[in-house]
Amino acid sequence: MRVTYNPEDGAEQVFDYNPNKLLSAEREALEKRTGRAFKDFAMGVLKGDSLCRRALLHVLLKRQHPTISFDDVDFCWDELTIEMTKGEIDLAVERLREKNGDEDMIEAMLKGHDEAPEDEGKARLPFAV
Repeated sequence: MRVTYNPEDGAEQVFDYNPNKLLSAEREALEKRTGRAFKDFAMGVLKGDSLCRRALLHVLLKRQHPTISFDDVDFCWDELTIEMTKGEIDLAVERLREKNGDEDMIEAMLKGHDEAPEDEGKARLPFAV
């Protein structure tokens, strides 16, 4: 997934986000901040949960700015974009259908398929497994 943070008063920052490649300390921080198991957090990011997206942005920014606090991360909703690639959408829909998943979420993912960026290399699931 591609996370793009484009603050009105700053430079655009683009992050490659793979939930399976977060450090354990980062995953634990996300669970603690959101009060959710990591699997639920990852789905919250996809579903547009505000707290999950803010917590994710905090973790991503903290890699570059180690002293940034959660309270320092505040953004307008249109300043943060999270995009799945076509391959990620295909894999996610397949996995959700196998598990009789959330049909509303499947439909929402498929609506964005044509506008989604192409994969650069092998596609991976956009949520934690």
